[in-house]
Amino acid sequence: MEKIILKDIPDLDKIDVYISNGGYSALKKVLTGMKPDEVIEEVKNSGLRGRGGACFSTGMKWGFMPKGNEKPKFLCCNGDESEPGSFKDREIFEKNPHQFIEGSLIAAYAMGIQAVYVYIRGEYWKWINIMEECVADAYRKGLIGKNILGSDFSVEMYVHKGAGAYICGEESSLMNSLEGKRGYPRVKPPFPAAVGVWGYPTTINNIETLANVPEIINKGSKWFSSIGDPKHPGTLLYGVSGHVNKPGVYELPTGTPLMTIINDYCGGIRNGKDFKMIIPGGSSMPPLTKEESLTMKMDAESLKAVGSAIGTAGIMVMDEDTDIVHVLQRITKFYYHESCGQCTPCREGCGWMLKVLNRIMDGTGRHSDLDLLISVAENIEGNTICALGDAAAWPVKWTVRKFRKEFEAKIKDENIELPVLNKVHGLRKSDEYVTIDSDENTIVESLIGKVQEITADENIKRYSS
Repeated sequence: MEKIILKDIPDLDKIDVYISNGGYSALKKVLTGMKPDEVIEEVKNSGLRGRGGACFSTGMKWGFMPKGNEKPKFLCCNGDESEPGSFKDREIFEKNPHQFIEGSLIAAYAMGIQAVYVYIRGEYWKWINIMEECVADAYRKGLIGKNILGSDFSVEMYVHKGAGAYICGEESSLMNSLEGKRGYPRVKPPFPAAVGVWGYPTTINNIETLANVPEIINKGSKWFSSIGDPKHPGTLLYGVSGHVNKPGVYELPTGTPLMTIINDYCGGIRNGKDFKMIIPGGSSMPPLTKEESLTMKMDAESLKAVGSAIGTAGIMVMDEDTDIVHVLQRITKFYYHESCGQCTPCREGCGWMLKVLNRIMDGTGRHSDLDLLISVAENIEGNTICALGDAAAWPVKWTVRKFRKEFEAKIKDENIELPVLNKVHGLRKSDEYVTIDSDENTIVESLIGKVQEITADENIKRYSS
């Protein structure tokens, strides 16, 4: 299969090699023979959907940008890539950075944008250095800056180091971080296309999304739309990790069967074992059981049909010996740590889910905790400013539902006694079940905003709105 991004060309990261293999010809094509609206229409007709997780139509997103040049406009390229299990964008930075740069320049031309910011997570210092050198090379060749390729189109490009917070992968948090503010998500509306960075119109695209654009311009929208699944066309960079013999990033058409990726490209499950669970798109996506995985095709619509999502196409494979409860505990700890704390359901709910999972792992859990976990997850889901709440809730909700027996096996006794509360201001530090701040036996229900009475022999009670 012909690769669109991770091409088998030695030293393609070098600008001269890239140009000698047709690089920047798409930029020249749009600057000399296509109007901005024609570029947007071509990308829209290709069916290209965002590769950052939401799978929104790229051409349609570009079309939201206001026309005219009365205000400055910005393009933010999201290379934060902090989703556990996702490591595809750094492959582009390392192996084909100029195709991404060219794609972002074409996007800037199509939307009348004056400045492009490449936002890369701070831990990616190696790839930050690579991109800074590549951008400098493009400037020296006259491909970025004033009057590019002799046209009247001018744009500047900056590489910005992220501060390391997972939340900055969310587009409005990214914009706040870029402005030097705390990485808090913004309430929408207004949407970035109307009020974005510094209050000006802004579009945010994923690195992989933009890297597809030059090939769409050169080979046409019909060519691109004929690759892979018709409703989610093109190739994807599948980042496979976990219990496989050959983990790595594989560029394959959308709709490739999951078992084909694991068995034919990744060499199967390591040590000849069977597998138990697969997370298809990074740690925030609902997991797949073995039965679902056997017939699953890796595209947005196929995964949506079973209640999961393609996300960043970060496939995490877990063999038959995996402790699923421990996996979920570790994932939940990550989202609890990375919650920005702005929204009460996420800030408090992630902590509650982690405390209950800790209790189950400690051997002091109760069967009622399983319904409690689902209840708390559902009170978080859909009730936060950004999608981090959903990202934390989905693994808990669906892992408990699909692998309930794994959790039940950890619960030794339904009637385990928890520490008794009698006129306390707080539990000991070692008792990580709940924190009390009251003269009476009460808990402030932070998820729902109610105060509920609890009896002296309970620490946690199931809450409902």
